[in-house]
This record gives sequence, C-alpha cells and structure tokens, in this order.
Amino acid sequence: MTDLTVWLEATGAVAGAGGLGYAKIRAPRVYWSLVGMPVTWGRFALSYRSTMDVCGLTVQPSGLRAFMTRNVARREVQPVPPRIRRVRGTSTGLRVTLRLPAGLEPADLIASSERLRHAWGVHSVTVMETKPGYVELRMTGYDVLRRVRMPRNARPRDMVVPVALREDGTAFERDYRAAPMALTLGANQSGKSMYQRNLIKGLAQLPVALVGIDCKRGVEQTAYASRLSALVTSPDDAASLLGVLVAEMEDRFDVLSRHGVSDLWELPESARPVPVVVLVDEIAELFLISSKKDEERRERIVTALIRLAQMARAVGIHLEICGQRFGSELGKGATMLRAQLTGRVVHRVNDKQTAEMGLNDVAPDAVAVASLIPMERPGTAVAADSSGGWSKIRTPNTTRDEVVAVCRAFAHLVPDLPMLDPFRPAAPVVPAPAAGPSLVKPRPVTP
Repeated sequence: MTDLTVWLEATGAVAGAGGLGYAKIRAPRVYWSLVGMPVTWGRFALSYRSTMDVCGLTVQPSGLRAFMTRNVARREVQPVPPRIRRVRGTSTGLRVTLRLPAGLEPADLIASSERLRHAWGVHSVTVMETKPGYVELRMTGYDVLRRVRMPRNARPRDMVVPVALREDGTAFERDYRAAPMALTLGANQSGKSMYQRNLIKGLAQLPVALVGIDCKRGVEQTAYASRLSALVTSPDDAASLLGVLVAEMEDRFDVLSRHGVSDLWELPESARPVPVVVLVDEIAELFLISSKKDEERRERIVTALIRLAQMARAVGIHLEICGQRFGSELGKGATMLRAQLTGRVVHRVNDKQTAEMGLNDVAPDAVAVASLIPMERPGTAVAADSSGGWSKIRTPNTTRDEVVAVCRAFAHLVPDLPMLDPFRPAAPVVPAPAAGPSLVKPRPVTP
C-alpha cells in the first residue's frame, strides 16, 4: 500500500510538472498567472531597494529627513528610492506605480529599463509617465508578441482604432484625433498589408468615409469595395481624386468659418461633415514618373498631398500613407510631405536608411530596434510619434476574408458624398441568404 501511495504521489508530481511545462509553451497566460507572477512579485518585493540602488535610481534624502533618521529613529541614513504606491498583476505582467523623489525623472528609469528587466527576470520593462512625479513600470512576464491576442476591451470608437498589440500587453491604437496623418513603412512580406487590413477592419465599423488609392491595379483594396466611398487604381485617377479632396477641404473650411469655429469637432453634430480617411497603398507609385509628360501630373499629386497633410486635419480629412521607402530619392516634395505625417509605423526594413526615414526625426532611439526585426516575425513593427515615445508592436493575423466580411456587414455606413460618386467602386454582390434577399445591393459602375 505504501509503495502504491508513493507511486501515485510521484506520478502526480510528474504530471503537474508536465502540465506546467506545457502551459508555459502553449498557454503562457495560464503559466504566468499560476507560477510566473507570484515568483516575479516576490523577487521584486525582496530586491527592490537594492536593485534601485545598484542601478543608480536613488537620491540622497533631504536634510530634515536625514536629521530625523539619524537622531530620532537612530538608523543609518540611506539613499531614497522611488516610493512604491501600487502593485497589481495582470494576465501578462505586473504594473507598478512609483512616486519619484526629487532629483529623479522618468528618463532615468527609461535608461535603466534593460537592467531592471534582467534584475527581476521579466521579458521587458516599459516606463510610462502617468502624471508629474509619477511613473508606471509595466513589466511583461513573457513574449506577448509571439502569439498575438488582442485585449478583450479593444474596440473601435470615436476615431480610435486598435490595430496591434504592444510589447507591454496593451493595445496599440490608431488615434486619428491625436495623430491625424501617419506613415507606414516596411519591406515586402514585413506585414504592411496585415497592418492595413486591421486598420480597414476597424475603420469600417466607424461612421467615416474610406477613400482608397491603390496604384497596384487595386489588388489590395478592391476586395473592400463594399465599404469604400472611392477607389482609384491609377496615378491619373489619383490626381483627379486628390484634386476633389482639396476642393472638399476648402468647402469645409468655409463651413467652419460660418460657424465661427476652428475644428470639425467643434461644430454641432447636425452640421458636422463626415470624417474622411485616405488610404494610400504605395506612395512611390504617385511620385515616380516614366516620362516628361508625367511631370505635370506628379506636380498636381504632390501639391495636393502636401496641402492635405498641412491643413486637412482641422476639417476631418486624414492621410494614411504606406510604402516601402519614403525619402528624398522620390523627388521634390517627398521630404516635405513626410514631415507632416505625425504617426510613424516602421516594419522590417532592408536597410538602416529606410528605418531612419521613418523614425530618425521623431524617435531616433527606435531606429536600431526597427533595423533588427527578424524575418520570421511578420507584422512586428516599431510605432512612434512626434512626442518621442515609441513602442514595439505586432498586428494580429487577420485574413482577407475576415476584413471583407466586416466591410460587407457595415456597408450601410458608407456616407452620401456626391463629390466622390465618380470614383465610387462597384460593391461585390453578396449571396442572398436562404430566408430572403441580399442585405447589400451592388452599386452601379460609374463610367
């Protein structure tokens, strides 16, 4: 009987260890909650003061505090680390709120984030300033970008579209009111198309007009025609469409002037024009020319893009520009246009210069990270903006059919914009369900 008990206990222990090993690989959230978080929390609590001291993140106490410690408490005066205000666990890591003592700033902790990561045995440590004097350490217990799972509360809302997962386990959101114009760069097979799919999937669910410019004969955007207000597939048509958008921008400025406001969102809802998002799939096709007769067309396109990038934010027209490279080699106007694009997302690139084109003027520290994205991680990118902050992100694997289904389901949100009617694509026919007619009627092709 004793031998049987020992055998059962040993078998249970082996099975438990095997289950934890399986969970660590196949269910990292479960493993982190059961094992990783308690171990990391304990390591953090026991070594916090010494780790902060070794990393140079302590300051000498004030004169009054040193006097009270030495003469009243009868203790040795020690350097003061940031004070812990709150520690909470999440399904991906730990969140620690710290109160910075006088003499420390968030940049000091950011510079030491790699040392803190190794000291506490976590996958990454990200430092976020929450308010003056307070920062939040976001410790990620495992590589959340290996298998991307978006947070459950990540939903499109109010011109904010969650499109990817950050390295700290939070959703990366494309906020068109905070960063109205954006640039996405990356080599072939780096994940640019996947990023655009997730973006269109989210935008399709919002009351906005989607305008596509896809000069690769429409191979990327034609499938989403049921939700597009306009689609052009050649540089000549793109020049005409951009001219119409510039005219619409000027008309909207007249509306703002009549109401005495300076921004679209200050208008009463009844008078507010619908926001427009312009999706340019390959910007180089609009800049490059094959003969001198194309120069006039290129000049019109570049001038229109620059005008939209400089002024259209206030009237709710946004540019989402995508390409493999975007530098001075594209010709006159390229650098000027790039300077107006606040949001930057850089996927894997073939050379460091391309990463510098997208990041060097907004977040130079992120250039090296973007240059080292491996080929076996498609969809991984570095997202930055003009504030200097940046984060590593990865888009979830979304199929083309999923995006097409969402576009068809929300085809009723296509707004009525008469100026875009000449460019409106024919929506694909949706097969009728067994109980009734098709929910989405095909639009006639406009000659």
